[in-house]
Amino acid sequence: MKELSKKIFQYRSYTPLPFLLLMIIFQEATITSLVVGFVIVMIGEFFRLWGVSYAGSETRTTGGGVGGTYLVVSGPFAHVRNPLYFGNMLIYTGIGVMSMALYPYLLILAILFFYFQYHTIINEEEKFLESKFGEKYKDYFSKVPRWIPTFTKYENPGLEQPPFKLNMGLKSEKRTLQAISLTVILLIILYWLTN
Repeated sequence: MKELSKKIFQYRSYTPLPFLLLMIIFQEATITSLVVGFVIVMIGEFFRLWGVSYAGSETRTTGGGVGGTYLVVSGPFAHVRNPLYFGNMLIYTGIGVMSMALYPYLLILAILFFYFQYHTIINEEEKFLESKFGEKYKDYFSKVPRWIPTFTKYENPGLEQPPFKLNMGLKSEKRTLQAISLTVILLIILYWLTN
């Protein structure tokens, strides 16, 4: 299972491509689907940008395994343990809603696939964090949900935290922002050409 997790982690940036291609080929967008889906995408990207502005470029590693210098519990991590994966799920959902491709079946299939993918990766990340940070991580784990953000903010003043760096977050998110922009523009163009 550990080897499978490593492979999934290593190639996680490429697994959305088949779904994205299908969503573009079979798109049946409407004005409403474009607007509603875009709002969902932006909420997802908000969580990602907020998260990488704290966690930094470590979230971009695609090598053989997980890692981390800090136990980050500030920013969105104070509300949900996996804000980047949560953000990704919203982005995929938003693009699925925008495209309306084979709706809702392709979207449901994509959500199930990415849930499995992230569940596998998260299990390995949690083992790593527990072995590295011990009781501090166990306390965080017990009080902050894995997937769905809570309004309750986790606080542990004894934990050293990285500073919030929006410029570094934007730099780290450059590829994601480019991919989102390209996809949104393409879906709008395809809608315009077919209506």
